[in-house]
Amino acid sequence: MDGGGRLVPRFGELLKAQRERIGLTQQGLADHATLSVRALRDMEAGRVRRPRHETVRLIADALRLEGRTRAAFEAAARQREFEAEPVAPPTAHTALVGREAETEALTRALTEHGDRLVSLVGLSGVGKSRLALEVAWRIYLGASWSVHWVACDERRSAGRPAHSGALRALTPCGRFDGLAEQVGDRPALLVLDGADDGVEAAALDELLRGCRELSVLVTARTPRGLTGEQVVPLAPLPTPAPGPEHTPQALSESAAVRLLASRLRRLRPGYAPLPEDAPVLAELCRYLDGLPRALEYVAGWSLVQSPRQILRQLTDTPFTLPAPPVVPRPRGDVHQSLRTALGELTPHQLLVLDQLTAEEGDRSVEEIAAESGRPLPECLQTVHELLCRGVIRSVAADDGVRFAALNLFRVLWREARDTRRPDGAGEPAAAGLPVLEALAR
Repeated sequence: MDGGGRLVPRFGELLKAQRERIGLTQQGLADHATLSVRALRDMEAGRVRRPRHETVRLIADALRLEGRTRAAFEAAARQREFEAEPVAPPTAHTALVGREAETEALTRALTEHGDRLVSLVGLSGVGKSRLALEVAWRIYLGASWSVHWVACDERRSAGRPAHSGALRALTPCGRFDGLAEQVGDRPALLVLDGADDGVEAAALDELLRGCRELSVLVTARTPRGLTGEQVVPLAPLPTPAPGPEHTPQALSESAAVRLLASRLRRLRPGYAPLPEDAPVLAELCRYLDGLPRALEYVAGWSLVQSPRQILRQLTDTPFTLPAPPVVPRPRGDVHQSLRTALGELTPHQLLVLDQLTAEEGDRSVEEIAAESGRPLPECLQTVHELLCRGVIRSVAADDGVRFAALNLFRVLWREARDTRRPDGAGEPAAAGLPVLEALAR
């Protein structure tokens, strides 16, 4: 009904009737209104949640509507606002463990602080997609926003072109008329999950200009370099501090241990860590840096090995932990993910990482600059870049912030240095990991 209580015709039906009244095809009206025929088809079919005011004006002008007829047409378009139900994000199949602070911060950034383009970056397997899904559901349920979710990595795995991420997946011609019309003037969230192949900046800018209430959340290994991009690095889950005093109760405060225990209980119902298990779980979490994917793989292999056996295996032969058969959708080998991250580093980044992996412990940026002989501003930038890539983590200290390499990268770095070709040329035998050549430049 309109404001006076009168019934308002469905906009799609009225649009089709007015188009046929003057003898125009969908293509003809689209041309006159400077719209895509797909957008017009979606509106007539009722698939558009809320047409934008400018779109309705263009169509009314092309139909040459005036007076009461035009008023009724515009009223029918406004009625869609009340009929529309927000679009829900995909269903989450696992509970999110930890990440309460990150979920709250991202939700507020997108809904309250006016950040319209946020990139969540970090290592493969750190939990970017799951956190983005949690944020999407929080926004959908709490703010009644529609969520348009596009899984870019699924397009790559299906053999379809992934150029410019998933934005081209939204419409066949690579434009955004369809999505723009679905979003209209309503608040909405577009999630581009796994956009590691890049995002078409010009097209995204066009979409954000056309939909002023749209916000975009991108997940990728590294920042995308987009105009207005707010980069949020996602570190692995916090792990227990080293020490002899580890009890199941004390370890329950560690998000990494809680995740590992929850996944163990999924495969071994009723599992409760014994006092003698607590140090083993703590050491597993530290060894694997609290990386969620690695912890899930440990839990998967717990059907055939105890946590103590798995820890001994990892300590003796690092990176022998592939995805277990019970994982419903293998998401890549942890070893290969780390190698990929190393392969994407610049020579300057590799030099700093070499310093941080040379010895145990952490360093300040000032110490890194002094040891390397490079300017402090350059070292500050390099450390910032390594943090965004998830290769290192920050450590709070009394004298300021210090930095340490992830343990898995220490292990991988030693592996790269110790593995030589038989000719003794000093080149790592592992193909695709030219770290020593880069350091020599």
